[in-house]
Amino acid sequence: MRFALLYTVGLAVSSWIPLGHAASPDYFAPAHQLSGLGVSRDDLSEELLDVRTDLMIQSQTFPIMRDPEAVPGAERITKNARLQTIFRSAAETSGLPASLLEAIAYLESWGDPKAESYSGPRGIMQIAKGTAQEMGLRVVTTTRYKVTTEKVQVRNKRNKLVTKTIRHKIPYVVSSRDDRLVPERAIPAAARYLAGLERRYGGRDWAVFAYHCGEGCVAEMLDLTKHARGVPKDQVSVARMFFSESPAWNRELYRAVQLQMQRDYSPTYWFRIQRAQQLLVLYRTDPKAFVSLAQEYKSEFANTPRAPHRLSVWLKREDLIFHSCDDIKAGMGTKLARALDRPEYFGYALRVSPNQPDNLEYYLQASPSALGTLTYIAFETRRLWEEMKPKGEKFKPLEVTSLVQPEDIALAPSRGEGISHSSGQVFDLNYAGLPPGEYESLRFVLDDLGWEGYLGFVEDGHDTLHIGSAPAVRDFFATVFQEALGKQSDAEVSGGDTPRAPAAELQ
Repeated sequence: MRFALLYTVGLAVSSWIPLGHAASPDYFAPAHQLSGLGVSRDDLSEELLDVRTDLMIQSQTFPIMRDPEAVPGAERITKNARLQTIFRSAAETSGLPASLLEAIAYLESWGDPKAESYSGPRGIMQIAKGTAQEMGLRVVTTTRYKVTTEKVQVRNKRNKLVTKTIRHKIPYVVSSRDDRLVPERAIPAAARYLAGLERRYGGRDWAVFAYHCGEGCVAEMLDLTKHARGVPKDQVSVARMFFSESPAWNRELYRAVQLQMQRDYSPTYWFRIQRAQQLLVLYRTDPKAFVSLAQEYKSEFANTPRAPHRLSVWLKREDLIFHSCDDIKAGMGTKLARALDRPEYFGYALRVSPNQPDNLEYYLQASPSALGTLTYIAFETRRLWEEMKPKGEKFKPLEVTSLVQPEDIALAPSRGEGISHSSGQVFDLNYAGLPPGEYESLRFVLDDLGWEGYLGFVEDGHDTLHIGSAPAVRDFFATVFQEALGKQSDAEVSGGDTPRAPAAELQ
């Protein structure tokens, strides 16, 4: 497949793409489409796979840089002379790049030799106890006892209450030796282990995946990938595994990947390690740029050290410009556009409920980029749903429950993500009434767009998804909306499929 790419702040957006799957003429299909997403995953050329892989790697900036330990961790990894000597030595004996070992230590512990996970792994390389034994590391524990006393009331032989002191001997385990906490032992052992995994699975990417997911997990995923539809025999890679799974085909691989994603996101670990290597290079060459990047991934709204989701990073306080309905009125036709209302054609239905009925015309607005994002999600969801062909289902237009809202309404205590609606850049979808197959298609499309960095979404209350596009691709989605607007105008001129009044007005 040949395609033209427009690079915008690390995001690749295709111009016109010939589709491998023709869209139905009965609903809107934009001429400008993102390549290799949803249904189009079935036609991933090697070139397009490389583009998607790079986008996936770049999107891992968020989970890394949002952590408050990102900057001090980079300093510990790169500026500690003792650790640097250990990394270089382990690289020489194992044949692995020192940069790979550094990246794993960076993500696993932020370079802290004493780090300990609640689930059991310990040390700078976060090694589980069973794996440590396999690596040849010694983990020795000793049982000790703590004696406590307690005074209780008991009856003596004469049936009188007397106070008696009871002693309790409580066992506890202490570590008398744990090589996982000694970088001079842990780092070389982890390097040898990774080199062995690389020989076993035939690829460094699978070895890195196994370090996080476990050998049993990777053995299953590797076998499923080898037998997956559309995977060339000479390209059985972690990237192929990730981008070949789909609910429409390779369903067994899809279910296996989804299971691991729900457990610990391990299918994304290799991509995250690649990004960690790039970020450590940036810290070495330009520490100020690294710190500046970390600042970009701090949320201006969250009360926690870590940004809770991508939208909390992308939206800034200066974006919250619609403080009242008067502000919305002033933005109509410039910053805001009216949502199109042809549910069967565009794939979404307006179910917006204003605080006062007279304000409905204001609440049916959003930025062109938000409306384009909504339209594009509906398009990709319906295409994938058609490919799945779920029995007994009829496509139900996605239910839009919120677009722009004035700040004084959005700040209501019950609105978890409400304040961001005063930007006009986000919208809410209610998925409670979607058929199972369509809901599965929607979640897959959102994940696909999200992992490539095109949009962010988060659960907001019961059965509601809060969604917005990345700043770097808002122009692309605005173009999609302009296409949709053109189709709407064509229908009005031709007299066919006359636009209906918003559903909220008909109720």
